[in-house]
Amino acid sequence: MEITTFELRGEFIELCNLLKLAGIANSGGQGKMMVGDGIVQVDGQIETRKTAKIRTGQVVECLGQQIKVL
Repeated sequence: MEITTFELRGEFIELCNLLKLAGIANSGGQGKMMVGDGIVQVDGQIETRKTAKIRTGQVVECLGQQIKVL
């Protein structure tokens, strides 16, 4: 599994935007489709909210990649 870190610049980032900025999705729309398809996990649980607020300390997994939010 490939592990990436993402440095948060505010209080939170929406999940679909995180997937785009981390390079897992080509666009925010594709990120929303991935979440809708149930292939994205946040802290080990499948996340179905496309604009879930991801905060420092959370871990997002999708397509064999893991993003640690700092």
